[in-house]
Amino acid sequence: MSQNVTVKLQPGTPAPDFTLPDAQGRSVSLADYRGKNVIVYFYPQAATPGCTTEACDFRDSLSSLQGSDYEVIGISPDAPAALAEFTGDFALTFPLLADEDHAVALAYGAWGEKLVNGEITEGIVRSTVVLDPEGNVKLAQYQVKAQGHVAALKEELGV
Repeated sequence: MSQNVTVKLQPGTPAPDFTLPDAQGRSVSLADYRGKNVIVYFYPQAATPGCTTEACDFRDSLSSLQGSDYEVIGISPDAPAALAEFTGDFALTFPLLADEDHAVALAYGAWGEKLVNGEITEGIVRSTVVLDPEGNVKLAQYQVKAQGHVAALKEELGV
């Protein structure tokens, strides 16, 4: 189905740089976070049940994550206007970025074939990549479940 070859990121390798628009259309770059631990998570679509659960879990855990020196960035193929609505509807307090051509998801191994309602489709594979302050991959998790993912991630990170 897919002509795109996705390569999953491995711990210890440099994360691909990116610059994407946020919900207000401002450019946000990974380079803006150099010197910080960053959790970059990829989700399929704003305001869908699983994506809302995951985003709200990150929102509710943000203070403990930031207290342990982790920043959070969410990335989806949604347009900035959809991200603005999602952010407002659920009081999300971390950046959501628009990867409308899914180039960043592809570079991070978070785009590919998946089974949805019994059919194989191509799209975002729910994934989380944790980066160290130098921009190297500390942890890469693919095909994660929305429910309980943030709690399991916090446990793995010792937060």
